[in-house]
Amino acid sequence: MNKILVREILTLNGYDIIEAKDGLEAIKLIAEYKPDLILMDIQLPEMDGFTATRIIKANSLTKDIPVIALTASAMKGDEEMILSSGFDGYMAKPIDVKRLIDLINDTIRGKAAPSS
Repeated sequence: MNKILVREILTLNGYDIIEAKDGLEAIKLIAEYKPDLILMDIQLPEMDGFTATRIIKANSLTKDIPVIALTASAMKGDEEMILSSGFDGYMAKPIDVKRLIDLINDTIRGKAAPSS
């Protein structure tokens, strides 16, 4: 599922979307807008999702914003490695729309983020 479709689905479900083209831009936009939640692709140009998330979590102003990893990595051990890297949730691609919406809603409500 591509990012245009994810954006449309999230918008239809009532979410406001701010989109960054890479990790560097994401950090700038997050500092400016302080979103309720971040969907972070692992493989980004300029700065990968791991590095961007470490920077977000190291900043006292953004450290409490939940970050959900979206990744094509679905190998055994990937979820544990991603969650231990500072992400608050994990979803492997291809994205299951219902599971993504449930994960976002649960994370925003402060429940333990289920992974998939």
